[in-house]
Amino acid sequence: MKNSVKVTTSGDREIVVTRVFDAPREQVFAVMTKPELIKRWLSGPPGWEMTDCENDPQVGGRFRHVWRGPNGIEMAMHGVYREVAAPERLVRTEAFEVGCAPQAGEQLGTLVLTEADGKTTLTLTVLYPTKEARDGTLASGMEQGITAGYNRVDDLLASSAAG
Repeated sequence: MKNSVKVTTSGDREIVVTRVFDAPREQVFAVMTKPELIKRWLSGPPGWEMTDCENDPQVGGRFRHVWRGPNGIEMAMHGVYREVAAPERLVRTEAFEVGCAPQAGEQLGTLVLTEADGKTTLTLTVLYPTKEARDGTLASGMEQGITAGYNRVDDLLASSAAG
C-alpha cells in the first residue's frame, strides 16, 4: 500500500505537504533533483506530459518545467534555488508562466527530507504571496496531483532508478 500524502495549512499563506517514502533520503533527493527522474514522476494530470525539464540545484541555479496536455494546452513554471543542502534541504522560488494562475505571483518552496530507519519523510512548505493565492491552489485539486506524482516517486524508488 502506498503511503498517504498529508496536506495542511499554516498561517494564512502556507501549504504544508508531508509524505513518507520507503527509501533513504539520498535516493529521494535524487528523484527530486535529477531532470531525467523528475520527468518520470512530475508528469501532471492524466493526459499530460512534461516536455521540458531543466534543473540546476545549486544556489542561484534555475529550474524550468513545461507540460503539455490535451489539445496542446501548455503549463510552465520556473524559479531560482536560494538554498541547497544535499540531501536534506532545498529552498527555491516558483512562479507559473502559463497555466495555474500565473497572476498569483511568486511563491517560496522549502523541501526538507529527514531519514529514520531507512524511511524518508518529505516535508514541503510553500509560502504564497497572498491568502487568496494559497486558497486558489488548494481549490485547484493540487492534493490529487501531488498524491499521483508521489505515488510515481514510490515506483521509481522501488525500481532502483534513483539508486
